Amino acid sequence: MSVQARNNVVVKGQGPLTLVFAHGFGCDQNMWRLVEPAFAGRYRTVLFDMVGCGKSDVSAYDAEKYSTLAGYARDIVEIIREFGEGPVVFVGHSVGAMAGAMAANLSPGLIGAHAMVGPSPSYINDLDYPGGFTREDIDALLSTLENNYLGWSSAMAPSIMGNPEKPELGAELTNSFCQTDPDIAKRFARVTFLSDSRADVRELSGPVLVLQSSDDFIAPRAVGEYLTGVIADCRMVVIENEGHCPHLSQPAACIDAIQTFLMHTCGHLSA
Repeated sequence: MSVQARNNVVVKGQGPLTLVFAHGFGCDQNMWRLVEPAFAGRYRTVLFDMVGCGKSDVSAYDAEKYSTLAGYARDIVEIIREFGEGPVVFVGHSVGAMAGAMAANLSPGLIGAHAMVGPSPSYINDLDYPGGFTREDIDALLSTLENNYLGWSSAMAPSIMGNPEKPELGAELTNSFCQTDPDIAKRFARVTFLSDSRADVRELSGPVLVLQSSDDFIAPRAVGEYLTGVIADCRMVVIENEGHCPHLSQPAACIDAIQTFLMHTCGHLSA
């Protein structure tokens, strides 16, 4: 099976950099439709669906391989090696950003910089880490999700999206969740909410941009501040936004922040 078919890879544009866009839990590459076109005219862009999501080849799903983020990270390495040209900037949302960090560490030098939208290396509070949830919170969330995935999706998606004045966004996220195979979604949820990628982000050496919503209960601001403290070259931009998906609810602000990052922080990559 080809990498293109497995991950429904879509390549657009040409330019001095390749931007690879990765979606988060329960989503697919369509979630980047308001942001990616702004860059396709100036750069090469690569969109893909994680196996089990969107229009990926579900027959490629292997429960053992994808029981940890490492399986998704290995796919990302293969996607970049086949479709990346020139320096690569990885633009990842939520758990997609963490898969990108792991991919960078699996293949040093493959990814030159990261733009992380709503990232969280761990959702569970630790002694010196403010993940936002207790282990009991996460266990309860996963139990509800596993017992009634469609019901959980309908209840949680609008809260994750925020922006109640734009109910169509919450409905879109609900629909995206509900289109994912429930069994795969349940397994991916455990990977997402129980993974601990703190060691992975500390190893990143290239420039990193954290796009942080001002009000995001999934990845609170304290998590973004943690990342700026442990990543060697990291800056955070706070976007005035309620919810975990500013690339849908505040796309112009995301585009501006990423473009500024590319022009200034990552200027050396295109030299």
